[in-house]
Amino acid sequence: MDLKTASALRRLRLVSGPEAISFLLLLVCSVLKRTTDFNAVPVMGMVHGVLFVLYVIFWADAWSRAKWSFGTAAFYFVMSVLPTGGFFAERRLKREAESAVIASRARQEGVVGA
Repeated sequence: MDLKTASALRRLRLVSGPEAISFLLLLVCSVLKRTTDFNAVPVMGMVHGVLFVLYVIFWADAWSRAKWSFGTAAFYFVMSVLPTGGFFAERRLKREAESAVIASRARQEGVVGA
């Protein structure tokens, strides 16, 4: 894995957690708006919107650089629209990055011929 691909995956991983948290907070604010006089939906909506747009931009970049299959790319996109999906996407991206580092080190040491 080259440096640009690793950077694209890292950016996607770093934005997936905050995007998931902002989605959950937006849901909480929506419930509070309906049940109390507290209305933070406009603020949380904007925060979540910015994070979601960043997620989609980083997702598209990671898809093109990592050369994911359509199924893998679809999985990560679906994770962005589920309330807790960003946490699962972050965990899976972390595992993929660790696997890539292990494979890279094995190739450098001549353990595998990839």
